Amino acid sequence: MDVLFRRGDATVAEVMENMPDPPSYSAVRATLRILEEKGHVVHREEGQRYVYLPASAPEEARADALKHLVRTFFDGSTEQAVTALLRLSDAHLSEAEIDSLQERIRAAREKGK
Repeated sequence: MDVLFRRGDATVAEVMENMPDPPSYSAVRATLRILEEKGHVVHREEGQRYVYLPASAPEEARADALKHLVRTFFDGSTEQAVTALLRLSDAHLSEAEIDSLQERIRAAREKGK
């Protein structure tokens, strides 16, 4: 999916070219077929080859993945998820990032009223 989001579309061979240590051609093709069956990927035919592309925009996929992550690992608690992110050793926030987060929290609080 990373390759498809970066490129916009790709054949199986192009997906493999963009992977650091790709599995076999048939494994990539099978994975793309499974992703298509699950609704994450669509394809178009160009001659005898399939060109795959994401079924949704990266922002939509990101939101869906985060919702799933919060439900699965944090029992649906956004607070617990944010706290876990902030506890990561590499989570060094600048003053501007902290200010931005505070503003988003304020806006969310107002929206919830």
